[in-house]
Amino acid sequence: DGEEPGLIGSTEWAETHAAELQQKLVAYINSDGNGRGFLGAGGSQALEGMMTEVAKDVTDPQTNVSVFERNKARDAVRATSVKAKKEALASKDLKLESLGSGSDYSSFLQHLGIPSLNLGFGGEDAGGEYHSIYDSFDDYRRFKDPDFAYGVALAKVAGRAELRLADADVLPFDFRSLQKTIAGYVAELISMTDQMRETTSVDNQLVKANDFDLAADHTKPETLPKTKEEVPFLDFSGIQNAVAALDKSSGKLAESWSKQTVNTNPVNLKQLNKALYQAEQQLLTTTGLPRRAWYKHSIYAPGFYTGYGVKTMPGIREAIEQRNWKEAQEQLNIDAGVLNKFAAYLNQTAALAK
Repeated sequence: DGEEPGLIGSTEWAETHAAELQQKLVAYINSDGNGRGFLGAGGSQALEGMMTEVAKDVTDPQTNVSVFERNKARDAVRATSVKAKKEALASKDLKLESLGSGSDYSSFLQHLGIPSLNLGFGGEDAGGEYHSIYDSFDDYRRFKDPDFAYGVALAKVAGRAELRLADADVLPFDFRSLQKTIAGYVAELISMTDQMRETTSVDNQLVKANDFDLAADHTKPETLPKTKEEVPFLDFSGIQNAVAALDKSSGKLAESWSKQTVNTNPVNLKQLNKALYQAEQQLLTTTGLPRRAWYKHSIYAPGFYTGYGVKTMPGIREAIEQRNWKEAQEQLNIDAGVLNKFAAYLNQTAALAK
C-alpha cells in the first residue's frame, strides 16, 4: 500500500525492518508495471551475469526468440552510429540500467544497500493514458497485452531470477560487472569536468569580447550571460586508484567463487553467501548524500532536481553540475574511501571462498 504518495508504504516498512533486512535479505525484486514489447531490467550490476542467463532462457511471445535476442536486435537497429550498431551486435550481456527512483526498490537499494532488480516489459504499449481515468484493466486487456502473454513472460523472468537466487549453491553475484560500471562512471565524470572547463573558457572569452551582445536581437529583451568561475582541475587520482583496487579484488573474488561446489564445506558456503549478498551495503556512506542524508548509496540515487532519473556517483556528479568545486572534491574523497573499503571487503570475501 501507499506506493503512489511518495513510496510511503515500502519506505516505512523498510525502515521499520531495516536491521533484519540488512542481515537476511539476499535481493529485492520489483515490478511496477508491465506491457508489451521489450524487457526492461535495471538494478545492481553485480547481478548482470545472472540476468543475462535469465533473459536468454525466456522466449519472447511475439517473435519466438529469447527476450535477450529481441532486446539485442532493437539496440542494434536503433543505434545512431555504425560503431554503436556493431557494439550492440557483438554484445553478449544484458546491461542492467542504473536505478533512480519512482518505485518501491528505492528504500531497499538506496537507503539500505539491498541488491535490487526492477523488471517489466514495454515499448509497444504506450498511449498516454498512464495515471489517467483511462488507465484501466479494460485498456490493458484491449490495447496493451490482450492475451496476457507478456504477463506470463514477466512471471518467467522474475521467477527464474528468484529460483536462481534461492537454489544457488553460491549466490550469483559477479562484482566484475559492477567494477566495470563504476569505472565507466568515473571516466564520465572526468570527461564531463574537462568539457565544462573548455566550454567555460570559450564562453568567458565570448562574454569579454561582447560577442553575445553583438549576436543578440536588440528588438527583443534578452539577458546576456556573465563570466563564470573557471573550472579547476579536481583530483581524481584517489578514486581512480580505488577503482583499480576494485578491479583486482573483484577479479580475485570471481576466481575464488568459480571454484566453489556443492561439496564445499557448508559452513564456509553459508559465510560466503552472506558476505556476497551483504557486499552492496559496503557502498553506503555513513553521512548520506549532501542535503538529503536519507539517500546513502554512493553509486545510485535519483537526481536532486531530476526526480525519477538516476544520477550515478550522485555526490560527485551533482556537485560538479552545480559548480560547487569544494563539495565535488570532498565527495570524490568520500567515494574513494567507500570504494577502497568495498575492495577490501571483496578481498576478505575471496578468502572465505578458499
